[in-house]
Amino acid sequence: MTRKYFGTDGIRGRTNQGAMTAEKAMKVGQAAGRHFLRGDHKHRVVIGKDTRLSGYMVENALVAGFTSVGMDVVQFGPLPTPGVALLARSMRADLGVMISASHNPYEDNGIKLFGPDGFKLSDEDELAIEKLIDSEIPLADAADIGRARRIEDGRGRYIHAVKQSVPEHVRFDGLHVVVDCANGAAYQVAPTAIWEMGAKVTTIGVNPNGKNINDRVGSTHAETLSETVVAAGAHIGIALDGDADRLIIVDEKGQVVDGDQIMALIGTQMSRNGLLTGDAIVATVMSNLGLERYLEAQHLQLVRTKVGDRYVLEEMRARGINVGGEQSGHMILLDHATTGDGTVTAMQVLAALVESGKPASELLHLFDPVPQLLKNVRFSGGKPLEDGKVQSAIADAEKELDGKGRLVIRPSGTEPVIRVMAEGDDARQVEAVVDRICAVVAEVAG
Repeated sequence: MTRKYFGTDGIRGRTNQGAMTAEKAMKVGQAAGRHFLRGDHKHRVVIGKDTRLSGYMVENALVAGFTSVGMDVVQFGPLPTPGVALLARSMRADLGVMISASHNPYEDNGIKLFGPDGFKLSDEDELAIEKLIDSEIPLADAADIGRARRIEDGRGRYIHAVKQSVPEHVRFDGLHVVVDCANGAAYQVAPTAIWEMGAKVTTIGVNPNGKNINDRVGSTHAETLSETVVAAGAHIGIALDGDADRLIIVDEKGQVVDGDQIMALIGTQMSRNGLLTGDAIVATVMSNLGLERYLEAQHLQLVRTKVGDRYVLEEMRARGINVGGEQSGHMILLDHATTGDGTVTAMQVLAALVESGKPASELLHLFDPVPQLLKNVRFSGGKPLEDGKVQSAIADAEKELDGKGRLVIRPSGTEPVIRVMAEGDDARQVEAVVDRICAVVAEVAG
């Protein structure tokens, strides 16, 4: 069924336009609140946000919506997305809400919803809420309107949970860690958690002003982190995104380490310790073939899904696998969190660094990625991938790469482009394959 509001990661858009106006946010609060008014207990929703200027507007609109249908509201203020998911479950809430547009610029914002189990909502729940948004929603009687309160210890509760993910005997004494919080939701909690474990912490991106979230800092802009790690002589750098559900790491030489290497490290370490369930890791079709080959050599399987951390999580839960993620840095460690958690993942990497005694450049380089190339072809309408010429070109390319590489072609979920990705042992062959398919797609797309 076509979705009007929800994408693969909640509702997102430009502030004061479309789905991201105060009026629409209030309707989302009313619709989600009405949908989760189940049972005869007093209903509760918890709300966190990142540091965007528009967060105040969206938060107040959501509070009005939830209270108007009879839900009590608990507000945390700035808190990472995984913290909201954690506290929704631990506080026995009916619903958790995170106000964030993740790694997008401050002009955008979004609304992510979590159920009482701390997991993102099912497709069925999201579609039911969408239907309610555009309908006349029954409001509570005057005596049953909800109350709102703000609590100040949400950050402390989350920091405690993050530290609990590391074995009690592990300390970070002697480590110098640079932490880039993207001027986002983790600007207080991530540096504090790592410092409390004993590390020396140098911070970047911890001065939010409402407009500088993800602005040349964070996991999508690792240049400043790389420069700072090298200049400070630090052992490692951690870069989070705006809502801290993903991370990218920089080693002591300033080299960027992506999610594939992080998954390889955490997965194989857990396997050696007998903690990896299913003898497998879940990743998307975008993860490098080098990761798959490395895991096979360790007698582990790489299970692939569509792009999107929600699909990774669905597959993990269906197969009983506790480690998964994306090349972009979303890491889901189900033993510690119900959604991607950059700070928890950082803790696991730092613990491994301490226990191994190796430099980050060695510890986090477990395999050589095979050459990979991704190009986008913009189109104005129609379905180019269904054209016979395109399908023939794709079939020829798959035959050519058989046994030597992989081909992934998909439409973007956020813009009118076809993404053409190939990888293989021969970089020139990979480039030729991608260019040929792009040319055919471009011809068909006009």
